[in-house]
Amino acid sequence: MLIAEDQRVLADTVAEGLRRETMAVDVVYDGAAALERLAVNDYDVAVLDRDLPSVSGDDVCRSLVRQGGATKVLMLTAAAAVGDRVEGLTIGADDYLGKPFDFSELVARIRALARRARPAQSPVLTRVGVRLDPGRREVHRDDRYISLTRKEFAVLEELMRADGAVVSTERLLEMVWDEHVNPFTNVIRVTMVGLRRKLGDPPVIETVHGVGYRIP
Repeated sequence: MLIAEDQRVLADTVAEGLRRETMAVDVVYDGAAALERLAVNDYDVAVLDRDLPSVSGDDVCRSLVRQGGATKVLMLTAAAAVGDRVEGLTIGADDYLGKPFDFSELVARIRALARRARPAQSPVLTRVGVRLDPGRREVHRDDRYISLTRKEFAVLEELMRADGAVVSTERLLEMVWDEHVNPFTNVIRVTMVGLRRKLGDPPVIETVHGVGYRIP
């Protein structure tokens, strides 16, 4: 996710809350920085304030529409009158939420947009006896409930969404952590050790040496 909001306290608070919901979040405080990040990163959702400095959120949204990428746009703004919402959606936003807002509603809207940004898939993911429910944040293996940390859950979700394809360590860092993580960290390996231990035998996660991981 990308959060573009010039109120730094609000932006950082929202980002921290979304990270607790197992989302990888980058934060910028002006429109020019938002355009820079969007040019180099593939985000599922961009949460834009309309009244951003340097480049407005409206112009950031227009740029995304012109590029035709998969990133979905949620405008999060104090301009919440009917006319404002109509204008924002006409510009190309996929959703619109006025301030003040309820955080649980924001999370639900972002999750809905993220599902639309990815290929259509069942909300509940199942593979080799593992059942992952993103909405309930629950994982079962052969009907046995498995308690996972937020990062373990997010890593498992990415592997299951890959539908058998290899997911690189770089992709996992991008999708589960954020831009501040050290690319040479062993956090993926440590998380994978804990995840494999909790999933039990026989192992379901395969290491593809020099490439990444997959659930075949």
